[in-house]
Amino acid sequence: MTHPEIEAFLTVIRLGSITAAAKQLYITQPALSRRLYHLEEELGYLLLRRQKGQRTVELTEEGKAFVPVAENWQRLWQESRRIAHLGQAKRLNLAVLGSVNSYLMSPVYRDFLRENPAFRLSVTDQHSSATYELVANGEADLGIISDERYLKGVRTVPLFREKMVLVAKTALDLPDTVHPQQLDPSLEVRLPWFPECDRWHEYWFGAAIPHVYIDQMPLLEDFLQAGAYWCVLPESVACRLLKKEGLRRHRLQSPPPERIIYYLLGHREDDGAAELFLKTLRRHLEKEEALQLL
Repeated sequence: MTHPEIEAFLTVIRLGSITAAAKQLYITQPALSRRLYHLEEELGYLLLRRQKGQRTVELTEEGKAFVPVAENWQRLWQESRRIAHLGQAKRLNLAVLGSVNSYLMSPVYRDFLRENPAFRLSVTDQHSSATYELVANGEADLGIISDERYLKGVRTVPLFREKMVLVAKTALDLPDTVHPQQLDPSLEVRLPWFPECDRWHEYWFGAAIPHVYIDQMPLLEDFLQAGAYWCVLPESVACRLLKKEGLRRHRLQSPPPERIIYYLLGHREDDGAAELFLKTLRRHLEKEEALQLL
C-alpha cells in the first residue's frame, strides 16, 4: 500500500464518485482507477463496486471494513512525516493558569513567535498542582501558577502581584467602597483563585453557597453579563471585564490578600527557550498598570 493509493480510496468514498475524487486530487480518472486497482490487488479483495452508467460508487462489505484501517494508515503516515521536521523547529511547552492565559498571554505568545520564528509553541490551561507535576516530569518547559508549594526538581520564582477587587453588575447599585458584610452570597459568582483568597472567603461568608462556583474564565464573563451578580477577582481580570457594558469595579474594605503569580522551571538543561519567553513576558507585564513585577 502507498499513500497515493490510500488517499485515492478515502477521497473517493468521501466524495462518492471517481470523477469528483480525480478532480480534487488533480489527476486523471484512469490514473485514479489504477491506484484503486493496485490497492485492491495487493489486499486481495474488492473495495468498491463500479457499474457503468452510474456516477457514484458503492463500498463492498470488505470496503466498509477497510475504511477505519485506511484512516489509521493515513494518520500514521502523517505522523511519520512530522518526524522529518523535528530537527528543524524548537518546541516550547507551556502550562499556564487559566485566568492568566485568558487575560494576559495572547499578545505575549504572538510577540514571542514573531521574534523567535524557529520555535513552535504548545500551550495548555492547567491548575497549579498539575503544572508542578508537568514541569517536574519535563512535560512542560515553563509553568505559570498561583499556588506556591515545594516540589523537588522545580524552581518556583515570583513573577508579579496584584490586588483582588470587586466587580459587580451596575444593577446591584453597590457603593464605591463595599464591605464584605454588604454582599449577598446568593448573588456571587465564585472562582478558586488561590488558597489565601479561599480562607478570606470562608472567614466572611462561612458555608454560604454562592450562586455559582466555576473554574472557567468564559463562564465567568457569561454569568456576570447575564444577571445581577458580583465576583471578587484579580485586578488584571477586572481590567478586561470592565470593557463590557453593565459592569462596575468597587473597592473592597478588608479585601483578600494580593494574588501572587509564580513561574516554574525544571532543573534539566534546555536550549534557553524558557528564558527567551520570560523576557518577552516581562516586557509585556511592565505595561500592565494593575500588576507589580517581582
